[in-house]
Formats: sequence, structure tokens, C-alpha cells
Amino acid sequence: MVLRPLDAMEASGLRALVERSRRGDETAFERLIEPRLRSMLRLALAIVGDETDARDAVQEACVHAWRELPRLREPDRFEAWLGRILTNSCRMTLRGRRRRRLREVAVGLFDDDRGASILERPVEGPSENIEDLDMLSRAFDRLDPDLRIGLTLHHLEGRSLAEVADLTGVSLATAKWRIHVGRNALGRALEAERP
Repeated sequence: MVLRPLDAMEASGLRALVERSRRGDETAFERLIEPRLRSMLRLALAIVGDETDARDAVQEACVHAWRELPRLREPDRFEAWLGRILTNSCRMTLRGRRRRRLREVAVGLFDDDRGASILERPVEGPSENIEDLDMLSRAFDRLDPDLRIGLTLHHLEGRSLAEVADLTGVSLATAKWRIHVGRNALGRALEAERP
């Protein structure tokens, strides 16, 4: 989910859709959610690491957003509000996970703006790269959900610290702390994974 300032026309259109959705207009809600689904799924997949769990987290977030939309006080902040719901849904998915699963990567989800998959980049030493990615995946899976979310939003999604704080519903200082602690924890987890 890309948080960017809306121009006046976009903001009034967003407010109108939010207001119609709040009154129970399902079509308006679909128009709010549809353009955001791909980025929601990409973010959820990066956080939970499993396509099935990511899809479930996005679906739960959408259902929760529909139910809670009448309580949204600031329609202009819909994006941040929805982002918080999604990150909380991912957090609950991670906490509820009963067993460890292999990380699935849906190739089509990570296309860049030109339509090229990030997996098409040239790599050096394919077997070493796969082993490194597997080791990183296992280390990342060891992290606390809040730390995973912070690292994913800041480093993978490229969000500013303020955006991370906004999307996770914590103070800026807490967001900075979680990212700092997450980096250190990931470093320790990587060391534990090394042969």
C-alpha cells in the first residue's frame, strides 16, 4: 500500500466513496478496496511469508474494514486506517500459526512497474543465492511479529519511519525502536542459521 498525499480531487472522491461505504454501499466499498488489493497482498505476503496465509490476512482485513468503517472518524485517513487493519491481521496470522510452513513466493506478485519480475534479475552463484535466501527466510521467520512488520514496512516496502508508525498504530519512537531491535534480532537469527 503506497501512502502518498492525495490531491484535492482524489481526496474528495475518496471521502465520497468512504461515506457511501459507511452507509452500506457495497459497490462503493469494492471501489475503495479493489485498487488496493494487489499492494495489500504484496505487503501481507512479505510479512507472513506464505501466500495462503497472506490471502487469508487480506481477506480478514477487508471483512474487518467493512465492519468497522462506520467508526472511521477521518475519511481522508482511509489508507493509513486500512494499513493498520492489515498489519494487525498479519500479526494475528503470525501469532496463530500452528506449524512452520515453507515460504511460498508467487512470482506474479512481485512485478515491477515495467512488468518484469524481480526474480528475473541476474544472480551470482545460484545455489549459494538459494541457500542464502532460505537462511534469510528461516531467520526472518524467527522474529516476533511486530519486529517482522516493522522491518517489512521500512526495508521491503520502503516506508518512512512516520509511515511505519502510522500503519502500525504506534508512536514514531516505538517504530524506530522496533526497526532497530528487529535489525539486531535478524542479525542474531542469521548467525544462528549459519552452518
